[in-house]
Amino acid sequence: MSSYLTNTLRLATRRFLTQNQGTVCPACLIHTTPPAALVKNSDGNFNVTMVPGDGVGPELMDSVQAVLKSINAPLTFDQLHLSEVQHRTSTSLDNVVKSINKNGVALKGVISIPDITYTGELQNLNQLFRNSLDIYANVIQIKSLPGVKSKHKNVDLVVIREQTEGEYSALEHESIKGVVECLKVVTAEKSRRIAKFAFDYATKHGRKKVTAVHKANIMKLGDGLFLRSCEEISKLYPSIEFETMIVDNTTMQLVSKPQQFDVMVMPNLYGNIITNVAAGLVGGAGLVAGASFSANVAIFEPGARHTFDEAVGKGVANPTAMLLTSLNLLGHLGLQQEEELLRNAVNRVLSDAKVRTRDLGVF
Repeated sequence: MSSYLTNTLRLATRRFLTQNQGTVCPACLIHTTPPAALVKNSDGNFNVTMVPGDGVGPELMDSVQAVLKSINAPLTFDQLHLSEVQHRTSTSLDNVVKSINKNGVALKGVISIPDITYTGELQNLNQLFRNSLDIYANVIQIKSLPGVKSKHKNVDLVVIREQTEGEYSALEHESIKGVVECLKVVTAEKSRRIAKFAFDYATKHGRKKVTAVHKANIMKLGDGLFLRSCEEISKLYPSIEFETMIVDNTTMQLVSKPQQFDVMVMPNLYGNIITNVAAGLVGGAGLVAGASFSANVAIFEPGARHTFDEAVGKGVANPTAMLLTSLNLLGHLGLQQEEELLRNAVNRVLSDAKVRTRDLGVF
């Protein structure tokens, strides 16, 4: 991220603060972490674990910290380098897990996945990270932003992805030469859990409809179990409209008329694909915020997981996704004034269109 763009955001936040002193616009919390985990330290700040990630992640985190400092956000970062491609300089996963469990909240960049792990294991560091913390619910906000040109307008949907099982269970083997079998694990317990999370999210945020995305017409047992679990949970929420949609039809409907969707819930692989398709509808990976939740912790991270390695050190990466992720972190901590300052600053910079990264049309 360029220093000019960072300074532009700083100035925007200061202008908004001057013009709106005493005016706070409360936002609903995305998730409720147990209060005991979110205690201020002796300096009056919240402790937040920061995992910069790979690629442009460290650069984006530098910019995020500069912007958060400019609005006096009461945060103290416990920064830990976790990487699979740079394993020699990486801290251990155990250290990161302990820090996040202690702080209850983290700001995380994207961790690169190598083609072959140095340990030889099939399960990559990202999946080990999610499983170690049981961060089962990945929540991606797909929303049209001011000043961003895209084919569709007024897009406002949420993708909720189960991310601890399914095709990402890393259970593969070569049964005979030239024949590889991959196991897709679907359990009733985790299917019901993610379905309940989706309906609770819809209820908390005033959403009207939940769409369960599946392929039960072909994978009758696995996706059939997921679909039945969603249908079972839907009966507990009569005020929320419920529909089901086959995943291939979903992709067509999404690019044709995304406004028809509200909250979408789906298994692991479909969530990965749908999230990236949806991100393209509102301008790309650099504009989409996300978060992952367990029963006890909240991890705030970009919505589309791309490290953008080719942009490292060039100052051209779009920081918007990381800034939107950061303002969601502020809202989660109950820092509504700082959250609104940052939201208005980002929207103003995008609307003014005086500063553009190359994904927004500048080359």
